[in-house]
Amino acid sequence: MAASKKVIITCAPTGAIHTPSMSPHLPITPQEILDDALAAAEAGASVLHMHARDEVTGKPDQSIEGFAKFLPQLKQATNAVINLTTGGSPFMTVEERVQPTAHFKPEVASLNMGSINFGLFPLLEKFKEFKFDWEREHLENSKDLVFRNSFADIEYVLTTCAANGTRFEFECYDIAHLYNLKHFADRGIVKPPFFIQSVFGILGGIGTHPEDVAHMKRTADRLFGDDYRWSVLGAGAAQFRIGAMAVSMGGNLRVGLEDSLWAGSGRLATSSAEQVQFARKIIEGQGLEVATPDDAREILDTKGGDKVDI
Repeated sequence: MAASKKVIITCAPTGAIHTPSMSPHLPITPQEILDDALAAAEAGASVLHMHARDEVTGKPDQSIEGFAKFLPQLKQATNAVINLTTGGSPFMTVEERVQPTAHFKPEVASLNMGSINFGLFPLLEKFKEFKFDWEREHLENSKDLVFRNSFADIEYVLTTCAANGTRFEFECYDIAHLYNLKHFADRGIVKPPFFIQSVFGILGGIGTHPEDVAHMKRTADRLFGDDYRWSVLGAGAAQFRIGAMAVSMGGNLRVGLEDSLWAGSGRLATSSAEQVQFARKIIEGQGLEVATPDDAREILDTKGGDKVDI
């Protein structure tokens, strides 16, 4: 991967893993999601990875209507690259999960590159009381949960969005997912540069040991050479440790309350922007620059913010 002094910070403000009772700072309502995303962009995030939630219960919401409650305001208020999830929640079908990206045609969308066990139930050891019944059920049911993204599902997402010019953040939770991406690249269904987001620390995926990080990068280097841009996210307490390793290896990083609720040992982050500020310190402490949104567009070769339907 070509060396660059500009590092992309992606921020994921809310996601579908953490539940409302886990942190009072987790954005739930459209206004909270909007405010958290804008603060993150102001702090230096050049890509905003967006999920929606039910504004009353906080359940993941992958409806077009749910995203429409904040996306237009977000697009108007920031130049950041908007990245929509096609992951949604592990409990949704692929048809549900692709709806917002197919409708809004964003510059970037996430795409999980394979099926994995997706164990959230260990969070029950940390969090005992819940405001809503669905929260405990959501965690307990993950003992018997496969987050499905079969080859047919992946191809469905790619072909559904083929004419939209949307770039994908290929989320790779294990080494096999890199090979899955190579399969689609060899078939000509996806074109470089590939934006690979390596995910570390989800139970069911690759771990957070330094050798896991190195193995993921070595494999991606071998499979894709100069045709990819690498980013990482570390789940939970591994967030900044994994991020610092990746930046030192020429990569980019993702932060946000979707991936971790913390801003240090035992201290809840008050916003995703607080984590972006930590990410800036990691980058600038290594003599590198934080990429602007337009830098990110150039690095990822996106179609531009004027070519979306938001």
